[in-house]
Amino acid sequence: MSGDGRESEGGEEEVRGARRIPGPRGAADDLDLESVPLPPLPPPGSAAPAGSVPEQSVPEQPEQSAPEQSVPEPPEAPEALMTSVPDLPHRVLKALLGAWALSACSAEETAAVEEHLTSCAPCADEALRLRDAVGLLHTDGSLDLDPTLRSRVMDGCLGRRPARIPVPEWAAPYDAETARLDALLRDIGDSEWHAPVRLQWFEEEREVSRRTTVAGVIGHLMAVDGLLSAALGLDDPLGGGEAPLDPTERTERYWSSTHRPPTRAVREPWRAQSHELIRTASFAGRNVAEASVSYGAFALPLQDALLDRAFECWVHGGDIADAVDYPYEAPSAAHLHRMIDLAARLLPAAVAGRRRSGLAGPAKDLVTAGAPGRSVHLEIEGHGGGDWYIALDSPAAVGSPERAVAQVALDGVEFCRLAAGHISPVEAAAGQEGDREAIRDVLFAAASLSRL
Repeated sequence: MSGDGRESEGGEEEVRGARRIPGPRGAADDLDLESVPLPPLPPPGSAAPAGSVPEQSVPEQPEQSAPEQSVPEPPEAPEALMTSVPDLPHRVLKALLGAWALSACSAEETAAVEEHLTSCAPCADEALRLRDAVGLLHTDGSLDLDPTLRSRVMDGCLGRRPARIPVPEWAAPYDAETARLDALLRDIGDSEWHAPVRLQWFEEEREVSRRTTVAGVIGHLMAVDGLLSAALGLDDPLGGGEAPLDPTERTERYWSSTHRPPTRAVREPWRAQSHELIRTASFAGRNVAEASVSYGAFALPLQDALLDRAFECWVHGGDIADAVDYPYEAPSAAHLHRMIDLAARLLPAAVAGRRRSGLAGPAKDLVTAGAPGRSVHLEIEGHGGGDWYIALDSPAAVGSPERAVAQVALDGVEFCRLAAGHISPVEAAAGQEGDREAIRDVLFAAASLSRL
């Protein structure tokens, strides 16, 4: 190298004459075909030698047409373009599977990997799994999970190893309905939490309604669920102490205690409360099912109180779904049957309560406690249906098919809408037969089970 930083002429000749190390060969798709030298064209008018490439375009000659020439066969590809299959060890080929699945291998590596997959079963299985995983990386498809995935995974897991502390059967409807309502709440936007919702129920002989928002409905559910929390020794969202027991009063207390309209922030404490109720009921054992939960004017065993809350959760979930135009189905047949059974068991006391208020007909045939009495055959058809016999003259009497004086038939979902106060007793009955006064007393008693 000379003093000015340039190589001498002799040094340049030595460098030019030395053998160069070839660069890495690219895949066939990466080669620039225009840089491959083509054979020289023959002089005009002479026959083209074998293997040459004739000129593809001929200048236009307006006056004379070009003579027809035969097009020779295209030349064979140069040896530089042929892909060879390198002989790579198994560990290298296994390491290349990820790049192969991403289509990031060179042509030689791809050929080597694919040839190896035809003879190595473990690598072939791994390659299939990697290709399936690559499919999840595409952003043009939906990333939402299959809504049935959770149930299928849980069924598979529980089939192999049953849960040590399973959810009690009597708590399963509440678990299912809170999960369905939470799925609805997860799907709605922030603005829809302020959508107006009209709550309906039945008082004495008339329908009553109250307007609130989606967030207000969740606050109402959380406030009434606090009765169950208090019965299990958990924190009451109203603070306990002097908190009222009546569900309507508790809801009004909660709504008035919020300084501004509730927002979607109410979802998290409601979810945490419902999860804690299910968890505590599961760990408490069998005896807790009969623990009394006071609603002020009446009390229910915990297993019936959780069923009542599952019914309310479904009904108000439907109210929310109507407000935000969201599809919402009825509970499963088994859960709906249990909800109908709870309402049917409460009807004799409801009829007696309306009789004391002068809203139902007088008792016509009093019997001793536990003896069969006059009854109405309640036939529930369709989803979750069955047959129940409602004692008319005394809550202590037993409903009996032999002493049935009337029969009324309703659809299962329609009966639940009646018990929720969403339809009037006049609209509910699909079929009636027998004592009209007895049928009226039972239908109005069913409507009186509703509340805010």
